Amino acid sequence: MNEEKKPIQMHPEPQFAPPSVEEIQGRIARVQTRMEKEKIDCYVTFSPDNIFYLTNFANLIHERPFILVVPKSGVPRFLVPKLEVPHAKNRVIGDIEIVSYFEFPAPAGETWIDNLHPLLSDGTRFGVESVCPLQIYEAIPKERVQTDIIDDLRMIKSEYEVGRIAYACALATEAHNRILAQARPGLTLSEISSEINKMMMGQILSDYPSTNILATRLIVLFQPGSVSDDPHNYTNVNMAMEVGGPHVSIISAVINGSGAEVERTFFLGHVPEKAKRPFEVMLEARRVAFELAVPGNLMSEVDRRTKEVFRKSGYEEFILHRTGHGIGVTGHEAPFLAEGYERMIEPGMFFSIEPGVYLPGVGGFRHSDTVMITDNGNIMLTDGPIQIEELTFPTTV
Repeated sequence: MNEEKKPIQMHPEPQFAPPSVEEIQGRIARVQTRMEKEKIDCYVTFSPDNIFYLTNFANLIHERPFILVVPKSGVPRFLVPKLEVPHAKNRVIGDIEIVSYFEFPAPAGETWIDNLHPLLSDGTRFGVESVCPLQIYEAIPKERVQTDIIDDLRMIKSEYEVGRIAYACALATEAHNRILAQARPGLTLSEISSEINKMMMGQILSDYPSTNILATRLIVLFQPGSVSDDPHNYTNVNMAMEVGGPHVSIISAVINGSGAEVERTFFLGHVPEKAKRPFEVMLEARRVAFELAVPGNLMSEVDRRTKEVFRKSGYEEFILHRTGHGIGVTGHEAPFLAEGYERMIEPGMFFSIEPGVYLPGVGGFRHSDTVMITDNGNIMLTDGPIQIEELTFPTTV
């Protein structure tokens, strides 16, 4: 196997302040430009992530709908429950008209649908997201066109967004390094998750006390070798680190609406003999993914050629997922380094790069880093040890 070399680090300046009015207005203007090309009169978005992207407003969504209507020109109109009007006014940035309805359910003539229809009166051709709920879709009159304009525009990050993701990545890296520094047999998931969550949230609120908690989610996890072949098995909060491995450590964070992810495969005391080869194969697949994740390459081809490393090594049946996913206002979104996703990589995109292989009775093998696509390649915004020697820790700390 070729020894993997870390990508050159050229970290952008981290920042954690909310977006400027100009940043939000620029996003809306780009949506309206795309709407004009697609001959759409109004774009109706329900997705909380898309609403956050265009307004800076985040909330816990229950049965009361929040709907943003973007006209082909002029000011977007944001339909919210009356209960949430003060909250929306406090968080919304830029020129957004807030329109309210009283409650859900409501008497005839006072429902959210009744209040939505006047916002759509100027249009005849309406854009809707592919994830639009049926009740909202059916409330839109006349011609409805499925088009994910906002999701597409979110794929390419502005300079401001790059700085926000850089901040999330720096904090995620610091937190993840603390997990590795404390790794020892017997350390439980509940213990480490509680401690690291407290550290991260303390730092976040110290840096920016007005952080939107509803746009902030911190996931701090690890899996011991006995369950790491099942990559989403976190059913026992008291599961503990074990002698040997492979363990997989995970920080997946969204901080005030900006995502980051970093993960490592590590061992305690020794590396089991059966774990040595799959670890090295995983590193080779990772090396290929970094080499191919550059502007101009198809995302599907990156995934296909990365998985080919596992296939040629006899591990095809143990591949459970794609090479990576996009990172932006969430920690898990489009675009995707996945076979079947025929889109070209462009500068300004962000991905997790995390090829993995999962062998029952042996364990799971996966590193993940948050990576920014540049004009001539990619750079890693998270960091951590990579080689097996660096990731084999003593059984006491």
